Amino acid sequence: MKILLCYFSGTGNTERVVKRYAETFTTEYNDDVTLVKIEDGFNLDINAFDLVGIGYPVHAFNAPSIVLDFCKSLPAASKNIRAFIVNTSGEPLKLNNISSLRTAKLLRQRNLFVTNEYHYCMPYNMIFRHSDAMAYRMWNTAQLLIPLDVKEMKDGKSRLLDPVFMGGFIAWIMRCEHWGGRLNGKQYKVDDKCVHCNKCINICPTHNIKVENGEFKFGNNCIMCMRCAMSCGRDAIITGWFNRWKVNGAYMFQKPTEEERQKYNKMLTAAYAKYFEECDLRIATNYPTVIVREAAAAEAADASLNTADVEQTEAAVKI
Repeated sequence: MKILLCYFSGTGNTERVVKRYAETFTTEYNDDVTLVKIEDGFNLDINAFDLVGIGYPVHAFNAPSIVLDFCKSLPAASKNIRAFIVNTSGEPLKLNNISSLRTAKLLRQRNLFVTNEYHYCMPYNMIFRHSDAMAYRMWNTAQLLIPLDVKEMKDGKSRLLDPVFMGGFIAWIMRCEHWGGRLNGKQYKVDDKCVHCNKCINICPTHNIKVENGEFKFGNNCIMCMRCAMSCGRDAIITGWFNRWKVNGAYMFQKPTEEERQKYNKMLTAAYAKYFEECDLRIATNYPTVIVREAAAAEAADASLNTADVEQTEAAVKI
């Protein structure tokens, strides 16, 4: 099977997830997978593929504007092609389910029919910084879920996220974030910690950052992906009106220390607990030879569980 995976990833979370999909398709099923970064554009023959996946981080309960623009730019397929959507967000709220409504409609208009949708919790790149323990558990949970989700698609089973009452209307209202991001992007600045390494200029997906007469200028094309702010090694970028929500520095997704485990975030505690409970149950049910539920809990609570242990556990339960 020839599979096309198109994705946008602001700070790397969605890219991790999509590449895990690619790895599973290729290693477990010998599929031919083509990865396309949405920010790089698209110049392939859509009819050459049997399955198309779209991946993105949820922005205000919607797909980012760059993803919607990409979907609009896709040529219509001359045949009906099965499609699926993968999205990530920092919280397991049901409202995240509405993020795919507009995307699925645009794909359907191009004869790409979404039969499967999957959502994974990954650590925030704004609002607040998840503890290393939480980031570690989120990623390891996703790594175990993805082979199950791929198998579901390979078996021809459909899975759509639960609908939300008035979801289309709510998503439409929340798309104000798209133009709001452009307005806020104009308020971005760099402070005196900046060393003019120009990293932010080079990595901006919309080429929104320039230097004119020695001063940084932020244009009208910001999509609030937070890539520049999170990636700045000097933490020198002021993110406009939302600077209080800024998160700086990449997550390592490594075993947490004792001190870090004590920083478990209390916001949305019940929602996170329900998310992990449901994920752990599904994982345990589908990996009968290993008590994965206990392993998942140990990842966040047992300081003796190192990266090698996780890799061995994952290898033992591969389907």
